[in-house]
Amino acid sequence: MIGRIAASVTATALVIVGLSALAVALSSKGFGLTVSGAIALYFVIWWTLLFAVLPFGARSQVEAGEVALGSEPGAPSAPRLREKAVWTTLLAGAVLVATALLLPLAGL
Repeated sequence: MIGRIAASVTATALVIVGLSALAVALSSKGFGLTVSGAIALYFVIWWTLLFAVLPFGARSQVEAGEVALGSEPGAPSAPRLREKAVWTTLLAGAVLVATALLLPLAGL
């Protein structure tokens, strides 16, 4: 499913925007955060999780056996960034809602 979404730039962008808006709406209306506070918290969570998700499934060019001339051999052969952006969005939404539910952030 994630692979099919990531096959299209438009589908990836729509899913990311939609899931992000849903997470912000849930945390702002359901748990007392302001909209700007929810967006700011989501932004920090999303970027933090992106750097945690980036290494998952990454194979270097050496491991794949296809080193392109003039490139770093340790660079990923197929980084699959759109898939990782969708996974990051799913995880960030869950973390945002869980954080808003568990922590008293009503003044944010």
